[in-house]
Amino acid sequence: MTSPVLTVENLAKRFPTGRSGVFVNAVNGVDLTIAPGETLGMVGESGSGKSTIGRAVLRLTEPTEGKIIFDGRDITKIPEGQMRPLRRDMQMVFQDPWSALNPRMRIGDLIAEPMKLHLGLSKSERENKTVDLANRVHLRPEFLRRHSSDLSGGQLQRVCIARAIATNPKLIVLDEPTSSLDLSVRAEILDLLNEIREQTHAAMLFISHDLGTVKLISDRIVVLYLGSVVESARTDELFSNPAHPYSQSLLSAHLPADPAAKLERHVLKGEIPSPINLPSGCTFRTRCPVAKDFCEHEVPKPHHIGSAEHQANCLRIPDGGNRIAQTETA
Repeated sequence: MTSPVLTVENLAKRFPTGRSGVFVNAVNGVDLTIAPGETLGMVGESGSGKSTIGRAVLRLTEPTEGKIIFDGRDITKIPEGQMRPLRRDMQMVFQDPWSALNPRMRIGDLIAEPMKLHLGLSKSERENKTVDLANRVHLRPEFLRRHSSDLSGGQLQRVCIARAIATNPKLIVLDEPTSSLDLSVRAEILDLLNEIREQTHAAMLFISHDLGTVKLISDRIVVLYLGSVVESARTDELFSNPAHPYSQSLLSAHLPADPAAKLERHVLKGEIPSPINLPSGCTFRTRCPVAKDFCEHEVPKPHHIGSAEHQANCLRIPDGGNRIAQTETA
């Protein structure tokens, strides 16, 4: 059995608010694994902790608790000096390509920069590989002489992807890489990422709030709510059989390709609780249409739904009361 590239155990991140003893609970006890060549999708509302997790697993944000094991090595607390050699094997593509790139540098120099930092290649070797990388991400060679202000958003995101794969990383974290792009360009970027995964066999963590995008690119999906994983499953299982009430509500908002398809919305009531003062028991209970009194006092544990890869953290699964539709039609 192939060992995971990334294993995260009980990851937590709390940010100080400036008031003594008061913290923002951004990430709360997250577990996940990603195998070589696998794309794990991560979805959830704004503020659910997606980006914080993405940065924490790369040690761009220091975790408060938990363990991060990268390529068989525990990197949770190793000093930055020991992290530096590992940076070539873990890369990130950010949401906004305009702010991710130095506008004063030419595109060719931007793509070559990671090679200069991590690979020790000669100038001629870097130039040759820069042209090769531009071809791989479908950028015309003349773009290498231009600056970022001369390129479109989609072209700039291709530059960011070229930089990310320049060092042949084992893990790439993509934080909403298509959210600022129009639909046609978004599809091109997703096709490109699938090409790269097939070529490099890199593991990918794909973070997005767009269910349609995650469905197209992910092998497995984890669903986050208030910094916790509420459900994880293979992509086809999650879309065909969501078990957690939050997942059911989230997926009910996804528009199917068929305009004649019947829509069954599960609209949640109330506001998302403050991450400074999380609800007791199940954090989703304050908005959950199937919550019972005991949901206030007991923290949900993972329950298997059919296969070992499909788990949901809901106290109503044993009694079958986790289905919103069943409750509405009862």
